[in-house]
Amino acid sequence: MEKPYSPACERNRDPILAQLRDHFRDSRRVLEIGSGTGQHAVHFAQALPYLTWQTSDRPAHLAGIHAWLDEAALPNTPAPLAFDVDEAWPSGTFDAIFSANTLHIMSWAQVERLFAGLPGLLADNARVVIYGPFNYQGQFTSLSNAAFDASLKAQDPQKGIRDFEAIFELAQQAGLDMLEDHAMPANNRCLAWRTRRG
Repeated sequence: MEKPYSPACERNRDPILAQLRDHFRDSRRVLEIGSGTGQHAVHFAQALPYLTWQTSDRPAHLAGIHAWLDEAALPNTPAPLAFDVDEAWPSGTFDAIFSANTLHIMSWAQVERLFAGLPGLLADNARVVIYGPFNYQGQFTSLSNAAFDASLKAQDPQKGIRDFEAIFELAQQAGLDMLEDHAMPANNRCLAWRTRRG
């Protein structure tokens, strides 16, 4: 099949990689939630060969991810897992979780289920990194983010850019302590947590 392609993945992959080099430097097994096209997985797994990069997404996206992984033929990218927060979750634990541009395409109830389920996937002293746009104190950080939010809600009223404060609270409830909120290009953020000690 022809591989799916996202221009945004090409633009943001290197700034994200710089963050992952820092936050995942002591990690070994990463679960990517919502791998989309599979482009990120190939780029990050190639650049960080000490990581086993486990892709996952809804079943409809798995063929496209397979196409990218099969072409790259990297030794550290096992076959993608089917993962829908409304269905069965993957088994096993991971010492890192990464997700890019997923929270705003999920309903808020799905975002809540995602964070509530994270403790069951995370090993001790694990890291969680989430990339995407966020609002602060209910306000958009740019006109482009406001326009993007409007386009999301036109597709589905349950979609939309999430408030940082609400995500922070869900992470706290999931036993995650915040490490960093890093500004990224194009009005995005990279949020990093680790599992709470003790």
